[in-house]
Amino acid sequence: MLAAVYDESHPLKALEVVMPAARFVEQLNAQIGHEFAAHQQYVACAVHYDLLTMPQMASFFYRQAVEERDHAMMMVQYLVDCDAAVIIPAVAAPKSTFDDIVEPVRIALDQERRVAEQINALTATAREASDFASDQFMQWFIKEQVEEIATMSDLLTVVSRASHDIEAIEDYVAREQGSPDTDPTAPPIAGADR
Repeated sequence: MLAAVYDESHPLKALEVVMPAARFVEQLNAQIGHEFAAHQQYVACAVHYDLLTMPQMASFFYRQAVEERDHAMMMVQYLVDCDAAVIIPAVAAPKSTFDDIVEPVRIALDQERRVAEQINALTATAREASDFASDQFMQWFIKEQVEEIATMSDLLTVVSRASHDIEAIEDYVAREQGSPDTDPTAPPIAGADR
């Protein structure tokens, strides 16, 4: 799909802008819902650890929640920038009760693997439609999912191994999962500069 955009320096000269493929837009809107659902699940995990007085784990999951929300808002901004429809879908309630300290991390790893599959499917859709701008947009998310799966996999190993030693888990998270650096290659977040 093509849209006319006017070059402000030459008001009579229209530039052609290629719009994202319709199927990609539909899938990206669904992914926005998946990202918000991940946000909610991570808040539930954080609260679980907060109630167990595990401040490092709680802080880690609160940061993860914000990160997932930011991913959704990056996708919103991309659609806004492309003048495509943005539909914010409803999300199901997260799992908020857990049997032990390991279960939230296991759920988080499963969630990150599922999101990686969804991101790969979005990328495949963009490529099938020769939607090169959307394909390029998805590359950052592919890299991000590799990092997220590795982080959650390592955390699951540590939490499973030290499930009866909360201090060891807290020390690991404090040492290895401190505040992340801002990624200058990340897509813009809708509303972040307002």
